[in-house]
Amino acid sequence: MNLSSDPFQVLMKGGVGFSSVAFLPGGVQIPLIGLGTAFKAGGRPEEFKRALKAALLDADYRHIDAAWYYKTESMIGEVLDDLFLKKKLDRRNLFITSKVWPCFWNDPEISLNHSLHDLRIDYLDLYIQHWPACFAKVDDEFGRVAVPTDSRKNAVIDPSGDYLVTYRKLLDIKNSTGKIKAVGVSNYSIPMLQRLMDETGTIPAVNQVELHPYLPQLELAEFCKSNGIIVEAYSPLGSLGAPILKIPLIKEMAASYNVMPVDIIINYLLKREIVCLPRSSNAERIKKGFTFIDLKDADVEKINNLGAKSPKRYIDKIWAYWND
Repeated sequence: MNLSSDPFQVLMKGGVGFSSVAFLPGGVQIPLIGLGTAFKAGGRPEEFKRALKAALLDADYRHIDAAWYYKTESMIGEVLDDLFLKKKLDRRNLFITSKVWPCFWNDPEISLNHSLHDLRIDYLDLYIQHWPACFAKVDDEFGRVAVPTDSRKNAVIDPSGDYLVTYRKLLDIKNSTGKIKAVGVSNYSIPMLQRLMDETGTIPAVNQVELHPYLPQLELAEFCKSNGIIVEAYSPLGSLGAPILKIPLIKEMAASYNVMPVDIIINYLLKREIVCLPRSSNAERIKKGFTFIDLKDADVEKINNLGAKSPKRYIDKIWAYWND
């Protein structure tokens, strides 16, 4: 079953850089570089907000990748509200994503309304199913428990759950309200994507997955491309400390192209027609932006080979399907 049209047919609209976009269903334009907003443990809110302002005002980011689970949406909303009020930004020129966590698997509109309230906006450009999982619902004085666990610290899964229920409900919300422009998924495998397409007759706008030189996801990316699904790369630099930037090959290529190692990674993903979502809390680093180059096909292949035979994950949750 192939429901696709090529979403990258106008990949370089506006030239290579922050203005480059791909097209989601319905003609929604998604910028190819977005700012990841997960909050590191022990992080400082003021540092996060300074970094976000630097991304939006100094580095020309127009794509914010958020999520209920990240616990940063209220901070993002505070920054956006201030910039909108001062007319330094227009909501219509931003692409804002959020995600529904598995503890809201069959009532995602509750999570959506929380996100819209905290972000201080009235619609999302993209709403994503964060994981294909269904957690038991447990409430405490702080609200819905994100990851309920048993005595062995394993996530408690709702035995009646089906991850496609979440996706179907997101489609219903999109079709019956003005709160969502496009619906996507995250951490889906090829069999899961195939089941989704077969049973719903639709294709998700995106599949957001961990993707970097040590985890190039070649087969999954090809499957998505052949079916018109945009691939988004989270943790493109690895986990904390950006270990991907320390790979000898990446450092050698950076020297060869006279750019920084991070530029090699960003251009590697763009060359593969993958949306990249780097994360940083360093405002000064963000202000420097990226250098866009024409990475040679041979160099893309060399980078792919780093993780093709022995892939390495940095984000490896206990409830992930690959841990089954």
